Amino acid sequence: MTTAQTAAKSTAHQAANSRSLELLTRIGFIGYGVVHLVVAWLAVQIATGDPAREGDQTGAFAELAEHTAGRVLLVVTMVGLAAMAVWQGLLAVIGHREETGAARVWQRVGSAARAVVYAVLAVSAGRAAFGNPSSSAGKQEGAAAGVMGHAWGPWLVGLVGLGVAGLGIGLAVYGIARKFERRLKQGEMSATARKAATATGMTGYVAKGVAYGIVGVLLLQAAWTHDPDKSRGLDAALRTLAAQPYGGLLLGLVAAGIAAFGAYCFFQSRYRKV
Repeated sequence: MTTAQTAAKSTAHQAANSRSLELLTRIGFIGYGVVHLVVAWLAVQIATGDPAREGDQTGAFAELAEHTAGRVLLVVTMVGLAAMAVWQGLLAVIGHREETGAARVWQRVGSAARAVVYAVLAVSAGRAAFGNPSSSAGKQEGAAAGVMGHAWGPWLVGLVGLGVAGLGIGLAVYGIARKFERRLKQGEMSATARKAATATGMTGYVAKGVAYGIVGVLLLQAAWTHDPDKSRGLDAALRTLAAQPYGGLLLGLVAAGIAAFGAYCFFQSRYRKV
């Protein structure tokens, strides 16, 4: 390892152990939890027939931006999500040292993906807070339409659909197997806190798994039928679920699960290993 590489690695370790970064990351979990609670509320509105906003994170940001206190919360959330992106980026480079071999590689790849997601959400929160919101559902539909304009486009959209459906299954399994518990500082938790964190974590991950599983299926349908309208992400998944027999009840259950994940984020803010 060269001197420059050693210095860069040392700097990364110092950043990873920064108390300021840890504090901002924990604040980010609170903002992330609030966003999920608002998405759950939007899902309830969709279930009851209210047109509502888009049932996804950008819809939640737009909802919060309607209120002064919400704009302040968006700015705090933006900073916290940016810190979460940095945190996961550092884990992608120097983290997951408790793992070895291929397991470490996959964990770092996962952290890199989460870093991108948190960074995109931070930008979206900032745009909403400062009066320039964007529509993620519209962007996804437009991107799908552009891709499917090529001969190979439907195949690519189909592969993305398979990947998203696989992600949904993975999230559900992650929750059912309670693998999230190893990320928590359980030794600092009371028995009541452990039970509540386990219940909200299991319910939340399963609900998100169901939602993203539906997103994946819709992408596969979009690829098969050459219809980009089905590729509007989480918003399309929630509205598709609402249109099914007993859809209101099913969507209500998913909304409750998303709200549970929001509550679990609050536990992560206090007890997540950062």
